[in-house]
Amino acid sequence: MKPDIRIVDVILIEKAIKKLFLKAGKTPTKDVLLALKKAQQEETNKTAKKVLSQLLKNNEISNNMDMPYCQDTGMAVVFIDIGDRIFIDGNLDKAINDGVKQTYEEGYFRKSVLDPITRANTNDNSPAVIHKNIIPGDKIKIYAMAKGFGSENMSKIAMLKPSDGIEGVKNFVIQSIEQAGGCPCPPVILGIGIGGTIEKAALMAKRQLLRKVNDKNKDKDLAKLEEEILDMVNSLGIGAMGFAGDIYCLGVKIEKFATHLAGLPVAININCHASRHESMEI
Repeated sequence: MKPDIRIVDVILIEKAIKKLFLKAGKTPTKDVLLALKKAQQEETNKTAKKVLSQLLKNNEISNNMDMPYCQDTGMAVVFIDIGDRIFIDGNLDKAINDGVKQTYEEGYFRKSVLDPITRANTNDNSPAVIHKNIIPGDKIKIYAMAKGFGSENMSKIAMLKPSDGIEGVKNFVIQSIEQAGGCPCPPVILGIGIGGTIEKAALMAKRQLLRKVNDKNKDKDLAKLEEEILDMVNSLGIGAMGFAGDIYCLGVKIEKFATHLAGLPVAININCHASRHESMEI
C-alpha cells in the first residue's frame, strides 16, 4: 500500500518565509535574550556590564518601534527539511526568494546582497542561500536565518592533520577567537562542525547555530567538549563587544560526522549576539 502524498502549494512556503524573516530581523530569540540577561547579571567588568545593558535596551527599543534590532539585517539563509511524503507544487527556490524579497522591502530591511565580482547590488536581498534536506513524514520544517557578516567574516575552516586530535581542534578554536576579538559583536554563539569534508564541516557548523543557546548536546562527549570550549573562550577575557570582561560566548554548539583517515576538517561559524533565526513547521 502506497503512503498518502500531501501536496503543498509553494505559496504557503513563500508566506512562511516572509513571516519568519520579518520576525527574525527585528529581535533575537527568547533563549538568547534570557542568556544576555543572565550574562549582564553575572558580568563583573563594569564596562562589559554596561555594554550588555545597552544591548538589552536596544532590543527593548526595537520591539517598541517595530524596527530591526541591527542595521545589518543579514543575508538570508534557509534550511528546509521536506518530508518524503510531500509533493511541492511549484518552484520552491522562487517561492523562497520571493518571500525574502517581500520581507526586505516591506520590513524596510537593509538590502545587502550583491554580485561578488562586480559588487552590483541585487536591490532585493535575494538570492537566499538555500539548503534542502529530505526527512521522513508529511511535514515541512523551515529554518530562516538572517546572517550578518560582522560575525560571518570571522568564521574559519581548517583541514587539520589527524595527529592534531581534539587538542588541535581546541587550539584552532581559540586561535580563531583571538583573531576575531570584538569584530563579530560578542557575546557570540559558536557553531562548530568536525569531520566529513570541507563543505560538510562548514554546513554542520552553520546549522548548529539554529540550536537553542541553553540546550545540551545529546552526545555526551560533544556536550563535554562544548562546555570545555565555552570555558576556554570566555577565559580569554575579551568580553562583550571586545571591551574585556568575563563573558564573550553564550554557547558552543558542535556536530560531528565521519571523516577520511587522512584528515580532520574543522569549521567554526560565529553568530553575533543578535542570533537572528526563526523556525516553523507546515
